[in-house]
Amino acid sequence: MFAAYAAQIGLRQPLEGLELGERPAPAARPGWTRVQVRAASLNHHDLWSLRGVGLGADSLPMILGTDAAGIDEDGREVVVHPVVGLTGHGLAPGEHRSILTEKYQGTFAEQVAVPAWNLVPMPAGLTFAEAACMPTAWLTAYRMLFTKSGVRAGGSVLVQGAGGGVATAAIALGSAAGLRVFATGRDALKRKRAVELGAVEALEPGQRLPHQVDAVIETVGAATWSHSVKSLRPGGTLVISGATSGDRPSHAELTRIFYREITVVGSTVATKDELAGLLSFCATTGVRPVIDTVLPLDRAREGFARMESGEHFGKIVFTV
Repeated sequence: MFAAYAAQIGLRQPLEGLELGERPAPAARPGWTRVQVRAASLNHHDLWSLRGVGLGADSLPMILGTDAAGIDEDGREVVVHPVVGLTGHGLAPGEHRSILTEKYQGTFAEQVAVPAWNLVPMPAGLTFAEAACMPTAWLTAYRMLFTKSGVRAGGSVLVQGAGGGVATAAIALGSAAGLRVFATGRDALKRKRAVELGAVEALEPGQRLPHQVDAVIETVGAATWSHSVKSLRPGGTLVISGATSGDRPSHAELTRIFYREITVVGSTVATKDELAGLLSFCATTGVRPVIDTVLPLDRAREGFARMESGEHFGKIVFTV
């Protein structure tokens, strides 16, 4: 079957380790099922994998991609939850949970194999491309906002780094849920699009907000950390799920954190129930993922290059 896979990792130019070509179709395994992939979306996780983060040379070649929507063996339209073994389903004794592409082959292929438990019905009204955006970036944003932040309708939130998959999802979801959403972005066009997406205001990085917020959605890391802490009201919550600019800020703002009793919450693996909740939320409200680019899988290299450049706004999707 045709696939986009990591053949080498840790190269000076990470994209040189990406190969497009034939790979073995997934074999049958007890408790697992195979999905005919119709669409799969790209995440920063895939770039980090090519850089050798979370993926070892002993696992190569590894088909990349954590997100997919497609057709299961019974002909049903499904969305794939990307964490294998979150509740132990489909694992042999001694196996541990992992996200697709760390130990198990990913979704940038004609087929992907996952435990049958990992499949969630795809709601009517969503396209395969839209559904494929949900399991990582949009699900991460959903968990950060509605499980971790504690913010309720009428509350305020700052989303750092408008343009990325998690950030655009957080703006759209937060706005649809009745939150007052502020966003930051380096690019004027991305700030404009953030407002069109539902943000009440989009500011340049580091710019002071009109007022302090109840929560901050942080995925950028070192470059925005100080601003995130300073933007919170006393007792506010900073939810972090990534650090694309680095995980060691020059100013940790520890005094401000303890003096103002700020809560810092990490967020990583969302549940299958949360994925079902996200899909239901989108089906009910009409919110749809922001898709920057749709490409056939055989042009996956272009999608990776666009993400690496940082020029995209929203999700990059590959169709099969």
